[in-house]
Amino acid sequence: MSDPFVDPATAAAPIPVPAPRQPAQPKAAPKWETDTKDRIRAMIRKYQKALASLVDRDANEGDTRLLVTDFLEHALGYDKYNNLTTEYLVQGEFADYGIRIDQQLVAFVEVKRATTKLGTKHLRQVQSYAANKGVSWVILTNGQDWETYHISDRTPISADLVFAVNLLGPETGAQKASTLFLLSLEAMKRDPAVIQECWDRKAATSPRVLGSALLSEPIITALRRKLKSATGFNVDDDELKRLVRDTVIRPEAL
Repeated sequence: MSDPFVDPATAAAPIPVPAPRQPAQPKAAPKWETDTKDRIRAMIRKYQKALASLVDRDANEGDTRLLVTDFLEHALGYDKYNNLTTEYLVQGEFADYGIRIDQQLVAFVEVKRATTKLGTKHLRQVQSYAANKGVSWVILTNGQDWETYHISDRTPISADLVFAVNLLGPETGAQKASTLFLLSLEAMKRDPAVIQECWDRKAATSPRVLGSALLSEPIITALRRKLKSATGFNVDDDELKRLVRDTVIRPEAL
């Protein structure tokens, strides 16, 4: 027996089912960005043999600087006559390179010999140059290691590592190129916010920030309650903060 409340004309019509939502496709990088990364990757491959030779013969700083100049020009895109100033004078002393874009100083580069292990002592002097000139970025390199630091605009001045790339390291050429792209003329000129965003992300989760968050009053209170629930013991907030600071967090992180 037919249902008197069903219209025979539509009884057999299928119920429409909405099409599944397609996942959003990642936005394609602009051509200038992919072209720049391709160029950097090709230049990394080209200079690896010469760089390995410099390391093998423990080349001096002057020879290392020749390779760095070529890499800055041919890989990272800087015109050595218009964008690079060697022996940049700052307060009677000289930085190895100043990088200018549209006549504005944007970074300093400090070069050490190919086999030198880069460290804080190599950064200290060029850090003071950058602070004196109000420059946010410093590149420390021995040809194979390229370390990029952000220089704070507050007192006391600090230099924090943003990223590091080893041209002779195990990462793929594409991985190295994607990181070094942030230092390229194209990125610095056309989209300078990219390197700033890279730094902002790292700064937001730095040991200093995480340590301060762990020692904040809400976290310490929650931790005290959790410990009491788990062990039955009630630890004083100040004592708990001291224990977290001295036994959990590395003191140098704060």
